[in-house]
Amino acid sequence: EERDWSTVVLDEAQHIKNPSSQVAQAACKLPARFRIALTGTPIENRLEDLWSQLHFLNPGLLGGLSDFRERYARPIADGDAEVTARLRQRVRPFVTRRLKREVESELPARTDVILHCTLSEEERAAYDAVRAATREEVVRQLAKGQGVLQALEALLRLRQAACHTGLLPGHEAPTSSKVSLLLETLEGALAEGHRALVFSQWTSLLDRVEPHLEAASIEFSRLDGSTRNRGDVVRNFQSDDGPPVMLISLKAGGTGLTLTRADHVFLLDPWWNPAVEDQAADRIHRIGQEHPVLVHRLVAENTVEESLLRLQERKRTLSSSVLDGGDGGGGPTGLTREDLIELLS
Repeated sequence: EERDWSTVVLDEAQHIKNPSSQVAQAACKLPARFRIALTGTPIENRLEDLWSQLHFLNPGLLGGLSDFRERYARPIADGDAEVTARLRQRVRPFVTRRLKREVESELPARTDVILHCTLSEEERAAYDAVRAATREEVVRQLAKGQGVLQALEALLRLRQAACHTGLLPGHEAPTSSKVSLLLETLEGALAEGHRALVFSQWTSLLDRVEPHLEAASIEFSRLDGSTRNRGDVVRNFQSDDGPPVMLISLKAGGTGLTLTRADHVFLLDPWWNPAVEDQAADRIHRIGQEHPVLVHRLVAENTVEESLLRLQERKRTLSSSVLDGGDGGGGPTGLTREDLIELLS
């Protein structure tokens, strides 16, 4: 039955960032006099994310998608400050932006730290072998405008090698330097009475963390895409006698959860999209949190992970420059061919 709604409100509106997705198309078809989009990350990957949400709110405001790319996205990606300012003026009447520090002044402080991890000789040899096997050919193909899929595959393998060589096809390893660093830091936090969330993009890495928690007699719960009783898992963790640690896959638990009984977050594998990591940290740094929050980013030294951190910093300027007038120009917006060349070089 079709209905005409007075108001449609989209929570976590970044989920319609892809205008060709079914959810975005369905949202845009909802008949309503008023439309509101709520999101903490209006721009996750690229400037087109913003276009899709504003198209839902006010179709035609920014023209068609192709026109938007030509008029705004490409010049801003090239650092054109004048075009950035023009877009900011265009969207300002339709955007109300409130930073956490403005609306949650009583929220405890959040501190981000980087835990540097040194690979063992065996891990370094495996990492260098992966890099040597792919680097020159992939970079050469990218420079010719080809090889994007091969580059993404190479990037995946390098990231896996930096975290745990057992993630690589054909490799077996009982532990990794990064997992050892996690356990050492985690045990220290638990000894002081803290609770912690441990995030990874890969459930296979969480699988390799579990035996070490069990060996250390650390109780934990887990939430990933296969978890059916999500509500029960969350309620158990939030209870007074809940486990002190929760293992979470970024995809399954990065948004929409409140886990404020924890005050430490461990991010095992950095990725190029900083919004994903910020959303993960926000599971605990939100209303209801009573303690200062500490976010640990585990980064393997002299690996692609350090390059990913630099890439993250550039991408953090995008929302600020377009929505807030922050410094730094637009900066790159998606994982471009140039980004891949930089990461793999």
